[in-house]
Amino acid sequence: MEQLDSFDKYPCYYGNDLELVYSPEKSVFTLWVPSASKVRLNLYLSGEGGEAEEQLEMSMADDGTWRICVDRDLKGSFYTFQIEKDGNWLDETPGIWAKAVGINGNLAAVIDLNDTNPEGWEEDRSPELKMHSDIILYELHHRDFSIDPNSGIENKGKFLALTEIGTKTPDGEAIGLDHLKELGVTHIHILPSFDFATIDETKLEENKYNWGYDPKNYNVPDGSYSTDPADPVVRIREFKEMVKSLYQNGFRIVLDVVYNHAASTDHSNFNLTVPGYFYRQNSDGSYSDASGCGNETASEREMVRHYIIESVKYWAKEYHIDGFRFDLMGIHDIETMNRLREELLKIDPTIFVYGEGWLAADSPLPFEQRAVKENVGHMEGIAVFNDEFRDGLKGSTFDEQEPGYASGNINGHFEPVKYGIVGGTQHSQVVYDGLLYCDGPYAGAPSQTINFVSCHDGYTLIDKLKLSVHGDGVENELVPIDKLIHTVLLTAQGIPFIRGGDEIMQDKQGVPNSFKSPDNINQIDWALKAKNRDFF
Repeated sequence: MEQLDSFDKYPCYYGNDLELVYSPEKSVFTLWVPSASKVRLNLYLSGEGGEAEEQLEMSMADDGTWRICVDRDLKGSFYTFQIEKDGNWLDETPGIWAKAVGINGNLAAVIDLNDTNPEGWEEDRSPELKMHSDIILYELHHRDFSIDPNSGIENKGKFLALTEIGTKTPDGEAIGLDHLKELGVTHIHILPSFDFATIDETKLEENKYNWGYDPKNYNVPDGSYSTDPADPVVRIREFKEMVKSLYQNGFRIVLDVVYNHAASTDHSNFNLTVPGYFYRQNSDGSYSDASGCGNETASEREMVRHYIIESVKYWAKEYHIDGFRFDLMGIHDIETMNRLREELLKIDPTIFVYGEGWLAADSPLPFEQRAVKENVGHMEGIAVFNDEFRDGLKGSTFDEQEPGYASGNINGHFEPVKYGIVGGTQHSQVVYDGLLYCDGPYAGAPSQTINFVSCHDGYTLIDKLKLSVHGDGVENELVPIDKLIHTVLLTAQGIPFIRGGDEIMQDKQGVPNSFKSPDNINQIDWALKAKNRDFF
Protein backbone atom coordinates (compact mmCIF):
# COMPACT_ATOMS: atom_id res chain seq x y z
CA MET A 1 0.00 0.00 0.00
CA GLU A 2 1.17 3.50 -0.75
CA GLN A 3 2.51 5.71 2.00
CA LEU A 4 -0.25 7.85 3.51
CA ASP A 5 1.58 11.11 2.84
CA SER A 6 1.65 10.37 -0.90
CA PHE A 7 -2.17 10.46 -0.98
CA ASP A 8 -2.05 14.10 0.07
CA LYS A 9 0.04 14.88 -3.00
CA TYR A 10 -2.62 13.62 -5.41
CA PRO A 11 -4.16 16.47 -7.43
CA CYS A 12 -7.90 17.03 -6.90
CA TYR A 13 -10.49 17.33 -9.65
CA TYR A 14 -13.82 19.13 -9.22
CA GLY A 15 -15.26 18.96 -12.74
CA ASN A 16 -18.84 17.79 -13.14
CA ASP A 17 -18.01 15.38 -15.96
CA LEU A 18 -16.58 12.40 -14.05
CA GLU A 19 -17.48 8.91 -15.35
CA LEU A 20 -19.60 9.70 -18.42
CA VAL A 21 -21.19 12.61 -20.27
CA TYR A 22 -23.55 11.16 -22.89
CA SER A 23 -25.13 12.62 -25.99
CA PRO A 24 -26.31 10.87 -29.18
CA GLU A 25 -23.33 12.41 -30.99
CA LYS A 26 -20.61 11.33 -28.56
CA SER A 27 -19.80 9.92 -25.14
CA VAL A 28 -16.98 11.42 -23.09
CA PHE A 29 -15.53 9.21 -20.35
CA THR A 30 -13.47 10.82 -17.57
CA LEU A 31 -11.92 9.03 -14.62
CA TRP A 32 -9.94 10.43 -11.68
CA VAL A 33 -7.00 8.03 -11.36
CA PRO A 34 -3.89 10.00 -10.33
CA SER A 35 -1.89 6.87 -9.48
CA ALA A 36 -2.40 5.07 -12.83
CA SER A 37 0.28 4.48 -15.45
CA LYS A 38 -2.33 3.46 -18.08
CA VAL A 39 -6.13 3.44 -18.23
CA ARG A 40 -8.39 1.79 -20.78
CA LEU A 41 -12.08 1.71 -21.55
CA ASN A 42 -13.73 -1.63 -22.34
CA LEU A 43 -16.99 -1.53 -24.33
CA TYR A 44 -19.53 -4.38 -24.19
CA LEU A 45 -22.74 -5.24 -25.99
CA SER A 46 -24.26 -7.01 -22.96
CA GLY A 47 -24.64 -6.05 -19.33
CA GLU A 48 -23.65 -9.57 -18.37
CA GLY A 49 -20.15 -9.11 -19.73
CA GLY A 50 -18.49 -11.73 -21.92
CA GLU A 51 -15.82 -10.60 -24.35
CA ALA A 52 -15.27 -6.86 -24.73
CA GLU A 53 -16.35 -5.59 -28.13
CA GLU A 54 -13.66 -2.92 -28.04
CA GLN A 55 -10.75 -1.80 -25.87
CA LEU A 56 -9.76 1.86 -26.06
CA GLU A 57 -6.75 3.52 -24.49
CA MET A 58 -7.59 6.62 -22.44
CA SER A 59 -5.32 9.68 -22.36
CA MET A 60 -3.95 11.51 -19.35
CA ALA A 61 -5.79 14.82 -18.85
CA ASP A 62 -5.94 17.49 -16.15
CA ASP A 63 -5.68 17.18 -12.35
CA GLY A 64 -5.20 13.43 -12.16
CA THR A 65 -7.89 12.51 -14.69
CA TRP A 66 -7.83 10.30 -17.74
CA ARG A 67 -10.24 10.91 -20.62
CA ILE A 68 -11.52 9.55 -23.93
CA CYS A 69 -14.21 10.71 -26.35
CA VAL A 70 -16.10 8.15 -28.46
CA ASP A 71 -17.71 9.91 -31.44
CA ARG A 72 -20.81 7.78 -31.98
CA ASP A 73 -24.05 6.98 -30.21
CA LEU A 74 -23.25 4.41 -27.50
CA LYS A 75 -26.71 4.29 -25.92
CA GLY A 76 -27.49 0.70 -24.96
CA SER A 77 -23.80 -0.22 -24.61
CA PHE A 78 -22.05 -1.25 -21.41
CA TYR A 79 -18.54 -0.44 -20.25
CA THR A 80 -15.83 -0.89 -17.65
CA PHE A 81 -12.57 0.86 -16.87
CA GLN A 82 -9.27 -0.89 -16.25
CA ILE A 83 -6.28 0.66 -14.53
CA GLU A 84 -2.61 -0.27 -14.79
CA LYS A 85 -0.60 0.53 -11.69
CA ASP A 86 3.01 -0.41 -10.99
CA GLY A 87 3.06 -2.58 -14.11
CA ASN A 88 -0.04 -4.60 -13.17
CA TRP A 89 -3.50 -4.38 -14.69
CA LEU A 90 -6.19 -4.33 -12.03
CA ASP A 91 -9.53 -6.07 -12.51
CA GLU A 92 -12.22 -4.23 -14.43
CA THR A 93 -14.52 -1.79 -12.64
CA PRO A 94 -17.66 0.12 -13.66
CA GLY A 95 -16.07 3.13 -12.00
CA ILE A 96 -17.05 4.77 -8.74
CA TRP A 97 -19.29 7.38 -10.39
CA ALA A 98 -21.48 5.00 -12.43
CA LYS A 99 -25.07 6.30 -12.74
CA ALA A 100 -26.46 3.19 -14.47
CA VAL A 101 -25.38 -0.46 -14.39
CA GLY A 102 -26.20 -3.85 -15.82
CA ILE A 103 -27.32 -6.88 -13.88
CA ASN A 104 -25.42 -7.31 -10.58
CA GLY A 105 -23.69 -3.98 -11.13
CA ASN A 106 -20.49 -5.36 -12.66
CA LEU A 107 -20.68 -3.24 -15.81
CA ALA A 108 -21.77 0.37 -16.14
CA ALA A 109 -24.39 1.25 -18.75
CA VAL A 110 -24.68 4.03 -21.29
CA ILE A 111 -28.20 5.44 -21.04
CA ASP A 112 -29.98 8.72 -21.55
CA LEU A 113 -31.27 9.67 -18.08
CA ASN A 114 -34.17 11.50 -19.72
CA ASP A 115 -35.50 8.05 -20.66
CA THR A 116 -35.84 7.19 -16.97
CA ASN A 117 -38.20 10.02 -16.02
CA PRO A 118 -41.85 9.12 -15.41
CA GLU A 119 -44.48 11.41 -16.90
CA GLY A 120 -44.60 14.68 -14.97
CA TRP A 121 -41.25 14.09 -13.26
CA GLU A 122 -39.95 17.59 -13.94
CA GLU A 123 -42.96 19.08 -12.12
CA ASP A 124 -42.69 16.57 -9.24
CA ARG A 125 -42.61 18.41 -5.90
CA SER A 126 -42.40 17.12 -2.34
CA PRO A 127 -45.15 17.92 0.19
CA GLU A 128 -44.68 21.11 2.16
CA LEU A 129 -42.54 20.96 5.30
CA LYS A 130 -42.57 24.06 7.46
CA MET A 131 -39.96 22.97 9.99
CA HIS A 132 -37.93 19.89 10.83
CA SER A 133 -39.66 19.50 14.19
CA ASP A 134 -42.84 18.50 12.26
CA ILE A 135 -41.17 15.32 10.97
CA ILE A 136 -42.33 11.81 11.92
CA LEU A 137 -40.03 9.14 10.47
CA TYR A 138 -41.11 5.64 9.43
CA GLU A 139 -38.35 3.13 8.65
CA LEU A 140 -39.24 0.72 5.86
CA HIS A 141 -37.48 -2.17 4.10
CA HIS A 142 -38.87 -2.69 0.59
CA ARG A 143 -39.12 -6.44 0.94
CA ASP A 144 -40.48 -6.54 4.50
CA PHE A 145 -43.19 -4.03 3.70
CA SER A 146 -44.89 -5.90 0.87
CA ILE A 147 -43.68 -9.51 0.63
CA ASP A 148 -46.37 -11.02 2.92
CA PRO A 149 -48.40 -13.40 0.68
CA ASN A 150 -51.58 -11.83 2.10
CA SER A 151 -50.46 -8.26 1.53
CA GLY A 152 -52.69 -7.75 -1.50
CA ILE A 153 -49.78 -5.91 -3.15
CA GLU A 154 -48.94 -6.96 -6.70
CA ASN A 155 -45.30 -5.80 -6.87
CA LYS A 156 -44.16 -7.61 -3.74
CA GLY A 157 -40.69 -6.62 -2.53
CA LYS A 158 -40.28 -3.98 -5.25
CA PHE A 159 -40.01 -0.21 -5.49
CA LEU A 160 -43.39 -0.27 -7.24
CA ALA A 161 -45.10 -1.64 -4.13
CA LEU A 162 -45.14 1.97 -2.93
CA THR A 163 -47.09 3.06 -6.01
CA GLU A 164 -50.12 0.83 -5.35
CA ILE A 165 -53.22 2.21 -3.65
CA GLY A 166 -56.36 0.53 -2.35
CA THR A 167 -54.54 -2.61 -1.17
CA LYS A 168 -56.19 -4.49 1.69
CA THR A 169 -55.73 -7.63 3.78
CA PRO A 170 -58.30 -10.45 3.65
CA ASP A 171 -59.69 -8.85 6.85
CA GLY A 172 -60.32 -5.64 4.94
CA GLU A 173 -57.55 -3.64 6.64
CA ALA A 174 -55.75 -1.04 4.56
CA ILE A 175 -52.08 -1.82 3.96
CA GLY A 176 -49.24 -0.36 1.94
CA LEU A 177 -49.57 3.32 1.09
CA ASP A 178 -53.08 3.53 2.54
CA HIS A 179 -51.80 2.12 5.83
CA LEU A 180 -49.07 4.76 5.98
CA LYS A 181 -51.65 7.50 5.38
CA GLU A 182 -53.77 6.16 8.25
CA LEU A 183 -50.69 6.15 10.45
CA GLY A 184 -49.94 9.83 9.81
CA VAL A 185 -46.17 9.71 9.38
CA THR A 186 -44.47 12.38 7.23
CA HIS A 187 -41.22 10.82 5.99
CA ILE A 188 -40.68 7.31 4.65
CA HIS A 189 -37.12 6.24 5.52
CA ILE A 190 -36.20 3.48 3.08
CA LEU A 191 -33.37 1.15 4.01
CA PRO A 192 -30.37 1.12 1.62
CA SER A 193 -31.66 1.16 -1.93
CA PHE A 194 -28.46 1.79 -3.88
CA ASP A 195 -26.87 -1.16 -5.69
CA PHE A 196 -25.61 -3.53 -2.99
CA ALA A 197 -23.50 -6.63 -3.30
CA THR A 198 -25.10 -9.61 -1.57
CA ILE A 199 -28.18 -10.36 -3.69
CA ASP A 200 -27.57 -12.17 -6.99
CA GLU A 201 -29.93 -10.40 -9.38
CA THR A 202 -29.78 -13.33 -11.81
CA LYS A 203 -31.28 -15.65 -9.18
CA LEU A 204 -34.06 -13.65 -7.55
CA GLU A 205 -36.22 -16.76 -7.47
CA GLU A 206 -33.99 -17.98 -4.62
CA ASN A 207 -35.53 -15.21 -2.44
CA LYS A 208 -32.28 -14.35 -0.70
CA TYR A 209 -32.58 -11.52 1.82
CA ASN A 210 -30.36 -8.68 2.98
CA TRP A 211 -30.80 -5.25 4.54
CA GLY A 212 -28.42 -3.76 1.97
CA TYR A 213 -25.64 -2.31 4.12
CA ASP A 214 -22.99 -3.63 1.72
CA PRO A 215 -22.47 -0.94 -0.92
CA LYS A 216 -21.29 -1.81 -4.41
CA ASN A 217 -22.40 1.08 -6.67
CA TYR A 218 -23.39 4.13 -4.65
CA ASN A 219 -25.19 6.12 -7.35
CA VAL A 220 -27.57 3.53 -8.82
CA PRO A 221 -30.74 1.91 -7.36
CA ASP A 222 -30.47 -1.78 -6.55
CA GLY A 223 -31.74 -4.13 -9.23
CA SER A 224 -33.36 -6.67 -6.91
CA TYR A 225 -36.10 -4.15 -6.06
CA SER A 226 -36.90 -3.56 -9.75
CA THR A 227 -39.04 -5.70 -12.04
CA ASP A 228 -36.16 -6.16 -14.52
CA PRO A 229 -32.60 -5.98 -13.07
CA ALA A 230 -31.08 -6.61 -16.51
CA ASP A 231 -32.46 -3.37 -17.98
CA PRO A 232 -30.45 -0.41 -16.63
CA VAL A 233 -33.31 2.02 -17.32
CA VAL A 234 -36.01 0.07 -15.47
CA ARG A 235 -34.56 0.21 -11.96
CA ILE A 236 -34.06 3.97 -12.24
CA ARG A 237 -37.51 4.68 -13.67
CA GLU A 238 -39.24 2.49 -11.08
CA PHE A 239 -37.37 4.16 -8.23
CA LYS A 240 -38.52 7.53 -9.56
CA GLU A 241 -42.09 6.25 -9.92
CA MET A 242 -41.94 5.26 -6.24
CA VAL A 243 -40.75 8.74 -5.25
CA LYS A 244 -43.45 10.40 -7.36
CA SER A 245 -46.12 8.20 -5.81
CA LEU A 246 -44.96 8.96 -2.27
CA TYR A 247 -45.09 12.68 -3.02
CA GLN A 248 -48.58 12.42 -4.49
CA ASN A 249 -49.75 10.58 -1.38
CA GLY A 250 -48.36 13.19 1.01
CA PHE A 251 -45.00 11.69 2.01
CA ARG A 252 -41.42 12.82 1.77
CA ILE A 253 -38.67 10.23 1.28
CA VAL A 254 -35.44 9.61 3.19
CA LEU A 255 -32.64 7.48 1.76
CA ASP A 256 -30.49 5.41 4.11
CA VAL A 257 -26.92 5.93 2.88
CA VAL A 258 -23.81 3.90 3.72
CA TYR A 259 -20.70 5.85 2.75
CA ASN A 260 -18.68 4.66 5.76
CA HIS A 261 -17.50 1.38 4.16
CA ALA A 262 -17.79 -0.74 1.03
CA ALA A 263 -18.88 -4.37 0.70
CA SER A 264 -15.34 -5.46 -0.15
CA THR A 265 -11.96 -3.86 0.34
CA ASP A 266 -9.32 -4.86 -2.20
CA HIS A 267 -11.91 -5.68 -4.87
CA SER A 268 -14.17 -2.67 -4.32
CA ASN A 269 -14.63 -0.14 -7.10
CA PHE A 270 -12.70 2.29 -4.89
CA ASN A 271 -9.59 0.10 -4.77
CA LEU A 272 -9.87 -0.96 -8.41
CA THR A 273 -9.70 2.74 -9.31
CA VAL A 274 -7.33 4.46 -6.88
CA PRO A 275 -5.89 1.73 -4.61
CA GLY A 276 -5.73 2.62 -0.93
CA TYR A 277 -6.88 6.20 -1.31
CA PHE A 278 -10.52 5.88 -0.28
CA TYR A 279 -9.84 3.88 2.89
CA ARG A 280 -8.45 4.94 6.25
CA GLN A 281 -5.32 3.13 7.38
CA ASN A 282 -3.72 2.44 10.73
CA SER A 283 -0.18 3.60 11.48
CA ASP A 284 1.17 0.20 10.32
CA GLY A 285 -0.54 0.60 6.93
CA SER A 286 -3.32 -1.92 7.61
CA TYR A 287 -6.93 -0.99 6.94
CA SER A 288 -8.76 0.46 9.91
CA ASP A 289 -12.17 -1.02 10.61
CA ALA A 290 -14.43 1.32 12.58
CA SER A 291 -17.35 -0.03 10.52
CA GLY A 292 -16.89 -3.62 11.69
CA CYS A 293 -17.11 -4.60 8.01
CA GLY A 294 -13.42 -4.81 7.13
CA ASN A 295 -12.76 -1.22 6.10
CA GLU A 296 -13.75 2.40 6.66
CA THR A 297 -13.68 5.29 4.25
CA ALA A 298 -11.36 8.26 4.76
CA SER A 299 -13.82 11.15 4.46
CA GLU A 300 -11.16 13.65 5.55
CA ARG A 301 -9.25 13.11 2.27
CA GLU A 302 -10.34 15.76 -0.18
CA MET A 303 -11.51 13.56 -3.05
CA VAL A 304 -13.29 11.12 -0.70
CA ARG A 305 -15.10 14.08 0.85
CA HIS A 306 -15.88 15.39 -2.64
CA TYR A 307 -17.21 11.99 -3.67
CA ILE A 308 -19.57 11.66 -0.69
CA ILE A 309 -20.92 15.19 -1.10
CA GLU A 310 -21.42 14.92 -4.87
CA SER A 311 -23.09 11.52 -4.52
CA VAL A 312 -25.59 12.83 -1.97
CA LYS A 313 -26.25 15.89 -4.14
CA TYR A 314 -26.90 13.57 -7.09
CA TRP A 315 -29.56 11.64 -5.19
CA ALA A 316 -31.17 14.90 -4.07
CA LYS A 317 -31.26 16.35 -7.59
CA GLU A 318 -31.79 13.35 -9.87
CA TYR A 319 -34.08 11.34 -7.56
CA HIS A 320 -35.73 14.17 -5.54
CA ILE A 321 -34.66 12.70 -2.18
CA ASP A 322 -35.79 14.80 0.82
CA GLY A 323 -33.51 13.44 3.51
CA PHE A 324 -30.49 11.27 4.21
CA ARG A 325 -29.83 8.93 7.12
CA PHE A 326 -26.10 8.25 7.51
CA ASP A 327 -25.09 4.79 8.65
CA LEU A 328 -22.33 4.98 11.31
CA MET A 329 -22.04 8.72 10.75
CA GLY A 330 -19.38 8.89 13.48
CA ILE A 331 -16.87 7.40 11.02
CA HIS A 332 -17.16 10.56 8.93
CA ASP A 333 -15.45 13.78 9.90
CA ILE A 334 -17.35 16.88 11.02
CA GLU A 335 -16.08 19.07 8.18
CA THR A 336 -17.43 16.65 5.55
CA MET A 337 -20.87 16.56 7.18
CA ASN A 338 -21.01 20.35 7.52
CA ARG A 339 -19.94 20.93 3.92
CA LEU A 340 -22.49 18.38 2.77
CA ARG A 341 -25.26 20.12 4.71
CA GLU A 342 -24.27 23.48 3.20
CA GLU A 343 -24.49 22.05 -0.30
CA LEU A 344 -27.91 20.50 0.37
CA LEU A 345 -29.20 23.81 1.72
CA LYS A 346 -28.52 25.31 -1.71
CA ILE A 347 -30.67 22.61 -3.34
CA ASP A 348 -33.54 22.62 -0.80
CA PRO A 349 -33.32 24.00 2.76
CA THR A 350 -35.94 21.49 3.97
CA ILE A 351 -33.74 18.43 3.20
CA PHE A 352 -33.16 16.63 6.50
CA VAL A 353 -29.82 15.02 7.46
CA TYR A 354 -29.38 12.65 10.40
CA GLY A 355 -27.32 9.63 11.33
CA GLU A 356 -25.93 7.22 13.85
CA GLY A 357 -23.71 9.34 16.08
CA TRP A 358 -21.27 6.56 16.85
CA LEU A 359 -18.83 4.03 15.35
CA ALA A 360 -18.76 0.23 15.48
CA ALA A 361 -15.11 0.21 16.62
CA ASP A 362 -12.23 2.63 17.18
CA SER A 363 -10.78 4.72 14.36
CA PRO A 364 -7.54 6.62 13.68
CA LEU A 365 -9.71 9.71 13.11
CA PRO A 366 -9.32 11.85 16.26
CA PHE A 367 -12.42 12.06 18.47
CA GLU A 368 -12.74 15.83 18.09
CA GLN A 369 -13.07 15.40 14.31
CA ARG A 370 -15.68 12.64 14.40
CA ALA A 371 -19.33 13.30 13.52
CA VAL A 372 -20.50 11.61 16.73
CA LYS A 373 -23.43 12.60 18.94
CA GLU A 374 -21.18 14.33 21.47
CA ASN A 375 -20.01 16.66 18.68
CA VAL A 376 -23.42 17.42 17.16
CA GLY A 377 -23.17 20.93 18.60
CA HIS A 378 -20.57 21.53 15.88
CA MET A 379 -22.95 20.29 13.13
CA GLU A 380 -25.79 22.76 12.78
CA GLY A 381 -28.89 21.31 11.14
CA ILE A 382 -27.76 17.68 11.47
CA ALA A 383 -29.47 15.25 13.88
CA VAL A 384 -28.35 12.10 15.69
CA PHE A 385 -30.13 9.07 17.11
CA ASN A 386 -30.78 9.23 20.85
CA ASP A 387 -29.64 5.92 22.37
CA GLU A 388 -30.20 7.32 25.89
CA PHE A 389 -33.93 7.55 25.22
CA ARG A 390 -33.98 4.16 23.45
CA ASP A 391 -32.39 2.20 26.28
CA GLY A 392 -33.90 4.29 29.07
CA LEU A 393 -37.47 3.71 27.93
CA LYS A 394 -37.40 0.05 26.85
CA GLY A 395 -34.24 -1.29 28.53
CA SER A 396 -30.71 -2.03 27.38
CA THR A 397 -30.12 -2.96 23.75
CA PHE A 398 -27.06 -4.91 24.91
CA ASP A 399 -28.74 -6.83 27.79
CA GLU A 400 -31.89 -8.48 26.47
CA GLN A 401 -33.16 -9.25 29.99
CA GLU A 402 -32.94 -5.69 31.35
CA PRO A 403 -36.24 -3.78 31.53
CA GLY A 404 -36.56 -0.05 30.93
CA TYR A 405 -38.48 2.74 32.58
CA ALA A 406 -41.74 1.79 30.85
CA SER A 407 -41.40 -1.82 31.96
CA GLY A 408 -40.60 -1.14 35.61
CA ASN A 409 -36.96 -0.07 35.88
CA ILE A 410 -37.93 3.33 37.25
CA ASN A 411 -34.93 4.39 39.31
CA GLY A 412 -32.12 3.57 36.89
CA HIS A 413 -33.75 4.85 33.71
CA PHE A 414 -35.77 7.93 34.63
CA GLU A 415 -33.16 10.54 33.62
CA PRO A 416 -32.47 9.05 30.15
CA VAL A 417 -36.21 9.15 29.42
CA LYS A 418 -36.42 12.78 30.57
CA TYR A 419 -33.39 13.50 28.39
CA GLY A 420 -35.33 12.20 25.38
CA ILE A 421 -38.45 14.13 26.37
CA VAL A 422 -36.51 17.41 26.17
CA GLY A 423 -34.92 16.34 22.87
CA GLY A 424 -31.34 16.00 24.14
CA THR A 425 -31.17 19.69 25.04
CA GLN A 426 -30.24 21.57 28.23
CA HIS A 427 -33.07 21.47 30.79
CA SER A 428 -33.04 22.26 34.50
CA GLN A 429 -35.12 19.20 35.40
CA VAL A 430 -32.77 16.66 33.84
CA VAL A 431 -30.03 15.27 36.10
CA TYR A 432 -27.31 14.63 33.55
CA ASP A 433 -25.21 12.56 35.96
CA GLY A 434 -27.95 9.94 35.69
CA LEU A 435 -27.60 9.35 31.95
CA LEU A 436 -26.46 6.00 30.57
CA TYR A 437 -23.89 6.93 27.91
CA CYS A 438 -23.12 10.65 28.05
CA ASP A 439 -22.69 13.28 30.73
CA GLY A 440 -24.52 16.29 29.36
CA PRO A 441 -26.83 17.70 26.68
CA TYR A 442 -25.46 17.61 23.16
CA ALA A 443 -28.31 18.91 20.98
CA GLY A 444 -28.58 22.60 20.21
CA ALA A 445 -32.28 22.12 19.41
CA PRO A 446 -34.75 19.20 19.76
CA SER A 447 -34.70 18.80 15.97
CA GLN A 448 -31.11 17.52 16.33
CA THR A 449 -32.38 14.48 18.25
CA ILE A 450 -33.99 11.39 16.72
CA ASN A 451 -36.00 9.67 19.44
CA PHE A 452 -36.47 5.96 18.80
CA VAL A 453 -36.94 2.69 20.64
CA SER A 454 -36.25 0.20 17.87
CA CYS A 455 -35.06 0.03 14.28
CA HIS A 456 -34.16 -2.66 11.73
CA ASP A 457 -31.12 -3.54 13.83
CA GLY A 458 -31.64 -5.45 17.09
CA TYR A 459 -34.83 -6.83 18.60
CA THR A 460 -38.21 -5.53 17.59
CA LEU A 461 -39.84 -3.69 20.48
CA ILE A 462 -42.30 -6.47 21.24
CA ASP A 463 -39.53 -9.11 21.15
CA LYS A 464 -37.49 -7.02 23.59
CA LEU A 465 -40.47 -6.66 25.93
CA LYS A 466 -41.14 -10.40 25.85
CA LEU A 467 -37.55 -10.99 26.97
CA SER A 468 -37.38 -8.28 29.63
CA VAL A 469 -40.82 -8.08 31.26
CA HIS A 470 -41.02 -10.64 34.05
CA GLY A 471 -43.57 -11.81 36.61
CA ASP A 472 -47.14 -13.02 36.66
CA GLY A 473 -49.55 -11.95 33.96
CA VAL A 474 -46.83 -10.81 31.56
CA GLU A 475 -49.03 -11.33 28.50
CA ASN A 476 -51.54 -8.83 29.83
CA GLU A 477 -48.80 -6.28 30.51
CA LEU A 478 -47.17 -6.15 27.08
CA VAL A 479 -49.79 -4.06 25.28
CA PRO A 480 -50.08 -1.36 27.99
CA ILE A 481 -46.27 -1.11 28.20
CA ASP A 482 -45.98 -0.87 24.43
CA LYS A 483 -48.66 1.84 24.39
CA LEU A 484 -46.83 3.79 27.09
CA ILE A 485 -43.55 3.58 25.18
CA HIS A 486 -45.09 4.90 21.98
CA THR A 487 -47.02 7.58 23.84
CA VAL A 488 -43.78 8.94 25.28
CA LEU A 489 -42.02 8.57 21.91
CA LEU A 490 -44.67 10.48 19.98
CA THR A 491 -45.22 13.27 22.54
CA ALA A 492 -41.58 13.97 23.45
CA GLN A 493 -39.60 16.80 21.94
CA GLY A 494 -37.21 15.60 19.30
CA ILE A 495 -38.12 13.83 16.06
CA PRO A 496 -39.93 10.49 16.50
CA PHE A 497 -38.76 7.47 14.53
CA ILE A 498 -40.92 4.34 14.12
CA ARG A 499 -39.60 1.00 12.90
CA GLY A 500 -41.92 -0.38 10.22
CA GLY A 501 -44.14 -3.02 11.84
CA ASP A 502 -43.92 -1.72 15.41
CA GLU A 503 -47.25 0.04 14.92
CA ILE A 504 -48.99 -3.35 14.68
CA MET A 505 -46.67 -5.09 17.19
CA GLN A 506 -44.80 -7.14 14.60
CA ASP A 507 -42.15 -9.45 16.05
CA LYS A 508 -39.22 -11.29 14.46
CA GLN A 509 -39.71 -14.46 16.47
CA GLY A 510 -36.92 -13.41 18.82
CA VAL A 511 -34.25 -12.98 16.13
CA PRO A 512 -32.19 -9.84 16.94
CA ASN A 513 -29.90 -9.52 13.93
CA SER A 514 -32.10 -10.51 11.00
CA PHE A 515 -30.02 -8.94 8.21
CA LYS A 516 -30.15 -12.15 6.15
CA SER A 517 -33.00 -14.06 7.81
CA PRO A 518 -35.80 -15.36 5.58
CA ASP A 519 -39.02 -13.50 4.82
CA ASN A 520 -41.02 -15.36 7.45
CA ILE A 521 -38.83 -13.66 10.09
CA ASN A 522 -38.54 -10.18 8.56
CA GLN A 523 -41.79 -9.53 6.72
CA ILE A 524 -44.57 -7.42 8.17
CA ASP A 525 -47.40 -9.85 8.91
CA TRP A 526 -50.34 -7.71 7.87
CA ALA A 527 -52.82 -9.97 9.68
CA LEU A 528 -51.50 -8.35 12.87
CA LYS A 529 -53.21 -5.09 11.94
CA ALA A 530 -56.67 -6.53 12.59
CA LYS A 531 -55.45 -8.50 15.60
CA ASN A 532 -53.83 -5.42 17.19
CA ARG A 533 -56.30 -2.82 15.85
CA ASP A 534 -56.68 -1.12 19.22
CA PHE A 535 -52.92 -0.67 19.54
CA PHE A 536 -52.62 0.63 15.97
